[in-house]
Amino acid sequence: MEIQRKSNLSYQEFMDEHHNPGIPVILTDATKVWKANGLFTPDWFRENYPEKESDVINKETGKPYRMKEVMDLAEHSSEEKLAPYPLTFNISKEIPEMLDLMLPLNLGYAKPNWLESSSFKRGNWGGIIELFVGGPGGKFPYVHKDYYHLSAWINQLYGEKMFTVFPRGQEKFLYATEKNQWRSEVNVFNPDLEKHPEFKHATPISFKVSAGETLYIPFGIWHTAHSLSPTISVAFDQLNSKNFPLFMNDVWNFKKEGSKVKAVAAYLYALASGMGCRLKENI
Repeated sequence: MEIQRKSNLSYQEFMDEHHNPGIPVILTDATKVWKANGLFTPDWFRENYPEKESDVINKETGKPYRMKEVMDLAEHSSEEKLAPYPLTFNISKEIPEMLDLMLPLNLGYAKPNWLESSSFKRGNWGGIIELFVGGPGGKFPYVHKDYYHLSAWINQLYGEKMFTVFPRGQEKFLYATEKNQWRSEVNVFNPDLEKHPEFKHATPISFKVSAGETLYIPFGIWHTAHSLSPTISVAFDQLNSKNFPLFMNDVWNFKKEGSKVKAVAAYLYALASGMGCRLKENI
């Protein structure tokens, strides 16, 4: 699997070359349609939203990190004194006024996206639009696949990140377990081959994503990332007919751990929502 950089890609080319076969791609110019492109900097957030609360709790104070504090941490992060990573904000909930700067959200590529429908929004099925902030050296704590088999769109708007992805079918090498099929036991940044000898057969692919670029990660692809500089990105997920069957399997498997009655209700609700989205596409 090769991760290519592409520009001026038509929607049909994206569908044929990446969405349908499930191959990641870096779109170098997708966010040019957003007002946010070239606008988001640490100073811009300090000036406009200094008191907005992060989803992450400061363990020392027991309170959420605020925007100004987050940007200060990211800019002063180092390998010796790492800022927490990732520091995230739920844009739709905490900073909804930012949404107008990211239109169209789908960039002309992430469509159809059933998570934008009112029924899936009510169900809280992963349709969060998140602001990710990180500092140099900050690493996502583990290699993972996205929950509910959703596809991810990561829009890098400030700074550089190094991403690592793995081709499909390498779960054995990543030591995914039946109990936790979504995260790897291996520290891929410093693997212990005595503890995880099969990892030597894995074929990680690493690459940079820079400001203004968009990374599309299809559902089921294992990935992780770390910041090379202070970074700001916006991420959202995609659901449609291609990943809907696996999504439904996950709805049942996740919900039944709590209550089978609630699992049945959630499954039927998600099924009806998906059928409604499919019907709208065919009208």
